[in-house]
Amino acid sequence: MRIAVALGAGGARGYAHIGVLQVLEERGFDIVGIAGSSMGALVGALHAAGKLAAYAEWVCTIGQRDVLRLLDPKLGAPGAIRGDKVMDEVRKLLDGVRIEQLPVPFTAVATDLRAGRAVWFQHGPVDVAVRASIAVPTAITPVMVDGRLLADGGLMEPLPMAPTTCMPADAVVAVSLPLKAARTSSRHGANVWESAGPQLGRWRVDRGSAAPRSADRVTTGDGGPTADASAETLTPDDGRDAALPADLRALDVMSLSIEAVRDLLIRYRLAAHPPDLLIQVPTQDVRMLDFHRAAEMIEVGRRAATEALESSPLA
Repeated sequence: MRIAVALGAGGARGYAHIGVLQVLEERGFDIVGIAGSSMGALVGALHAAGKLAAYAEWVCTIGQRDVLRLLDPKLGAPGAIRGDKVMDEVRKLLDGVRIEQLPVPFTAVATDLRAGRAVWFQHGPVDVAVRASIAVPTAITPVMVDGRLLADGGLMEPLPMAPTTCMPADAVVAVSLPLKAARTSSRHGANVWESAGPQLGRWRVDRGSAAPRSADRVTTGDGGPTADASAETLTPDDGRDAALPADLRALDVMSLSIEAVRDLLIRYRLAAHPPDLLIQVPTQDVRMLDFHRAAEMIEVGRRAATEALESSPLA
């Protein structure tokens, strides 16, 4: 079966995409198109260029000290990390290839910060497209391309479904990296998404739907229902704030904030363009910059893909 694959954003959690792609190919699927945002763009580009195996071998040798060296922190810059050293390694593998030269059609998604809209890269140098797509705000410095200030594609299209609609595929497989584990069930014509949160309800998408339908009312801890399945009410016990978690870092707060918005955007992207198979990879224990955990995340991706395919008519 010819499939198009949409690879979502997620920082270091995006290593799971490698494991998913490995399993898809082992099962005999012909990947005829890839769209990616952020880490999904990096992994997708390397796969389209036939260099993903070499990249996976390299990242699995990286330790925590190596990550600190490769991230190349820069004080006073519009991002804590320049990422030049990481991109140097990626450029060596890509060897100057252009998107239109790739044997597999590929789209990388970035965000034009000034225009407030998504930008699709479907022509031009692959490394330029990838560098723009992975520029997580405040973490990795943005880039200027043709007068545009570009940053992480996950800001606008955390799961880039729209580019897959013009790819010559029999089916579309989407790979999402939610911060919290979620249970999914997918089949031809419909997908069901259930939040990991105990009180966020269930959301169902039928192919051709214009927007997600409202779920049943949700009863929260204080007994009050909410009209919106994406929200819940909260009544503090005594009005006083508890102490913050001891290991909470500024980058964690930023990551959690971005994830909250991404989750909502993904719901609407899936409503407009539902895939034939949605693979959600549980990655709650991995932080955005845990790039030393590649081998672990690749295996997590393999398990998630295998489990999803076992219950899918695509298998």
